[in-house]
Amino acid sequence: MLPYPLLTISLTLMWLLLNGFTLGHLILGALVAVFASWAMASLRPDKPKLRKWHLLPKLFFIVLFDIIRSNIAVAWLILRGRSKNGRPGFLTIPLEIEDRTALAVLAVVLTSTPGSAWLEYDSYDRTILMHVLDVADEAAWIDTIKNRYEKLLMEIFA
Repeated sequence: MLPYPLLTISLTLMWLLLNGFTLGHLILGALVAVFASWAMASLRPDKPKLRKWHLLPKLFFIVLFDIIRSNIAVAWLILRGRSKNGRPGFLTIPLEIEDRTALAVLAVVLTSTPGSAWLEYDSYDRTILMHVLDVADEAAWIDTIKNRYEKLLMEIFA
């Protein structure tokens, strides 16, 4: 009946936190959570294969550091105004990574970092299209993504 019981419980609790605790909201939240759990089961997501799970904290702190650094850079860019050599633009970045879970994590990392947004993944060419707020050095962006994130994600996920 409940293919993902933790998801069902989490969604029910989130519903109650957002709407307040009443008997009606408990019943409605539980129904929504059960149907969402069934919908998730119909998608049949792959189970992530973590080869080196002990590297997850390293990835977390690298991403946290990059988000803080990027917040400061974006704030500075906004406060000082446009520079002559900085410009927004699009980048196409080739990837070696093929694991769907690792690609999803990379998408979250790149989109959660201020100043960049993952726009599209081309599975045929194995490239991503990104929008960057300041494309001062395209090679530096590609190097950062490939060597800072992609290599680590390839180690973590089988």
